[in-house]
Amino acid sequence: MGALKARFEALELNGRMLGMLAALAVIWIVFDIVSGGAFLTPRNLWNLSVQTASISVMACGMVLIIVTRSIDLSVGSLLGFVAMIVGVAQAQWLPAIWGFEHPLTWIVAVLIAVSLGAFIGAVQGAIIAYLAVPSFVVTLAGLLVWRGAAWWTTSGQTIAPMDSRFKPIGGGIEGALGDSASWVIAILAIALIVLFRFLTRRRHKAFGFAVRPAWAEAALIGLLAASVIAATLIVNAYPLPPGIARRMIEAAGGTWPEGGVFISHGFAVPVLIAAVVGVAVTFLAKRTRFGRYIFAIGGNPEAAKLSGINTKRTLMGVFALMGGLAGIAACISTARLNAATNSAGTLDELYVIASAVIGGASLAGGSGTIVGAMLGALVMQSLQSGMVLTGVDAPLQNIVVGLVLVVAVWVDTIYRGRAK
Repeated sequence: MGALKARFEALELNGRMLGMLAALAVIWIVFDIVSGGAFLTPRNLWNLSVQTASISVMACGMVLIIVTRSIDLSVGSLLGFVAMIVGVAQAQWLPAIWGFEHPLTWIVAVLIAVSLGAFIGAVQGAIIAYLAVPSFVVTLAGLLVWRGAAWWTTSGQTIAPMDSRFKPIGGGIEGALGDSASWVIAILAIALIVLFRFLTRRRHKAFGFAVRPAWAEAALIGLLAASVIAATLIVNAYPLPPGIARRMIEAAGGTWPEGGVFISHGFAVPVLIAAVVGVAVTFLAKRTRFGRYIFAIGGNPEAAKLSGINTKRTLMGVFALMGGLAGIAACISTARLNAATNSAGTLDELYVIASAVIGGASLAGGSGTIVGAMLGALVMQSLQSGMVLTGVDAPLQNIVVGLVLVVAVWVDTIYRGRAK
């Protein structure tokens, strides 16, 4: 028993992360039983991954906001406002310049979304950093201002449809990559995992840090690779509807066989976008000076300032990053609905903050991980999806989410108390 415990400890797995994975497994199993086996199906899990994408993207930024001992309550409303601007740009502004279905329309729309979101985030961050207005107050005002601005932009009208090249960003049939492309992505992901673990191990050895035993490193890589393979098998097990598959075969000049053809959905584009954002923000947080400044400010703002860090500029940069990620999330949300609606992003701020806190970001500042936040987003979306699947009313869903957030903060308080 002692030898087994020693081997487990040699893996150096994060206890909180394991606890979150265990909680996620319990949630999935319970909802699958209650729903009569409908939850753990390839179809529901594929849809769950797509639904989680926009929240995961924003949760990556919210972790860094919380690390600096700040908060951003405006992300849901900001998403709604940017989504409306993106919709108007595709339906009115850009077609007036070069007509509908222009190859550049979706690119310009995405650039508008990210730039506008980052600009608004920078403005809010400047007010917080340079005018010393608490982030709670500034972003609470932003929650009201940007929700009102979204309505004012179109007088409450829904804008649709979006450019056909823009729609894959939201998933759906257009944003499904298929089985072959999914396996290529899986192989590349596994190769990157191996490369990353190798470089990390070599760097630790170069600086004289302790490293895992070789067998533990290999086991960790095996676990991560198995996760990628399992995810690929699941998304490839979800077939396209027969009618759509038939049209695809016939459009390619083929003949629809009597027994039909199984064509996989594969990975969804928004899921890959979320994964890329997660990797990029993780690199930013762990491997750049800007990221180190963020954690230094969260650990001790006065010490960070005295050490020469421009805390005001860094804080403004964090909020600008959060705004840019909200712009990406706005593109995902708008493309998924194929419309810009005034309800877009409603209550998303609750889910984003809850995702970050559940993922280990401490409201006291100084600690948090991007991977944890993305897993937290999956936990939150699993709860919502499971409750919808089992017929739980919307008010009760909000109650459950609120209680989960309180429990997450309580657990964080206990964890931090034991760590002292």
